[in-house]
Amino acid sequence: MPNNFKTVSCLGYDLFADSLDTLPMNGKLEVDTINQYSFCMAEKDPAFKTALMQSDILLPDGVGITWASRFLNGIAVKKIAGADLHQNLLQRMDCIGGSCFYLGASKETLDLIHTKLRREYPNIRVGSYSPPYKDSFSREDSELMIKQVNLFKPNVLFIGMTAPKQEKWSHQHKNELNANIICSIGAVFDFYAGKIERPGKIWIDMGLEWLGRFLKEPKRMWKRYFYYGAVFIYFIGKKKLSVDN
Repeated sequence: MPNNFKTVSCLGYDLFADSLDTLPMNGKLEVDTINQYSFCMAEKDPAFKTALMQSDILLPDGVGITWASRFLNGIAVKKIAGADLHQNLLQRMDCIGGSCFYLGASKETLDLIHTKLRREYPNIRVGSYSPPYKDSFSREDSELMIKQVNLFKPNVLFIGMTAPKQEKWSHQHKNELNANIICSIGAVFDFYAGKIERPGKIWIDMGLEWLGRFLKEPKRMWKRYFYYGAVFIYFIGKKKLSVDN
């Protein structure tokens, strides 16, 4: 990670602890997020763990991660969600007449994003591509995805293909993609399109965004927050014991 960004080390990861406004719009940056669920997934998926550890920016997107930093290191770090990154970059691109490309999701979702962007950020040039929905991409799939991005040459590439697929794909193809900032932001596509409602500011400010999401989608989210929450606490406890001893 570039030295000009403030970071906090936690659980073997360098967490971004700076302002999003410090991210340069030129050069090349790979930006990922980490929360308790992705941490647990990375412990049993070496390629995913490598992608997260080698990203240029790793945002602490979860109260579990921010709590772990305080508990293990006594260092407070601010939660920065993928949705926060998305909004920050859109505002900055609108000011400079920049461009962004959305890679992922369905054609329907992408059309909703285009419509909303034209209304809210009229100065941004926008492109998109909906890749095939499958567990893994063939080389031909990836070549077509890369071609679509590179023909557009966006300032920012937003990738929304669910974790860990999106992080592993972006890390594998980073050097082939003609984009300055490459962001894996998953559910933000659905949030911005209005297909899934993000919990309101009061939930976010209380550190309970996870609970708001669980109440909206209990069948899909229970395992992520409760089962993997317990697994995450086990990892934290094990780490704490090893440090204290």
